[in-house]
Amino acid sequence: MFDTEHPDIRGVIERALAEDIGTGDVTSRLTVPEDLHARGAFLAKQGMVLAGVELLPFLFQVCGGATVEILRPSGSSIEPGNILATVQGSARTLLECERTALNFLQRLSGVATLARQYVDAVSGTKAKILDTRKTTPGLRELEKRAAAAGGATNHRRGLFHAVLIKNNHITAAGGVTQALRNASSFAGPIEIEVRTLAELDEALEAGAKHILLDNLSPDEAREWIRRINGRAVVELSGGINLSTVRSYAQAGPDFISCGAITHSATAVDISFRLEVSPSHAA
Repeated sequence: MFDTEHPDIRGVIERALAEDIGTGDVTSRLTVPEDLHARGAFLAKQGMVLAGVELLPFLFQVCGGATVEILRPSGSSIEPGNILATVQGSARTLLECERTALNFLQRLSGVATLARQYVDAVSGTKAKILDTRKTTPGLRELEKRAAAAGGATNHRRGLFHAVLIKNNHITAAGGVTQALRNASSFAGPIEIEVRTLAELDEALEAGAKHILLDNLSPDEAREWIRRINGRAVVELSGGINLSTVRSYAQAGPDFISCGAITHSATAVDISFRLEVSPSHAA
């Protein structure tokens, strides 16, 4: 799920370590013997959906190497007190990498946990939860994978991936029909956002197969979806949160996109416990 052969993932790990370690961890170098070996454990302090643990072997490799054992894979439902992974190696290396490793695990598990909450909230309906491009700059590949670990479906990864005609595109193109006509040469998915019933009818008449309805109430969404009557795939978005998402799902859409999964996820609580052998502890 978290492929550290992916260049974007390798790059962001390397940059994160360089950002934190810089010319060296002066505290560990001054206080920890160079030949000291230790064992560390990543410990969950709260319930969560785990994401990003597969990054740890490469992360510690970049710092000089350590032996990582992953005990729970990404996507696992975690209880407080669960050990997620262990690592053995130079105590200095473990301490150098500790904060960066925790930053990735806490952030990505927060995204996965929130995604799972949205997915669970629409259980029993046909609606699938989509993530969005509202990601932390530079972390999109990781956050998309974290959303998937929580059970969300990945929407387009970037502007290159699919056509999504929004209100400003419609304005610039000169209308719904013209925008769809201009985009018709694209071989991949084409989706269009409509703002009024008139635009909806025009989009359907022009052959739109995927329609985005934005900023409607659940009752309005139900009425518009009834009007579409299966002629196009329907996605809802705009102001939908955990307390309202089920009401929107019950209106009958195929998809609900939720930017909050990535832009408003709260980091979860994970700690790192270091142990040294008794001979060194004294």
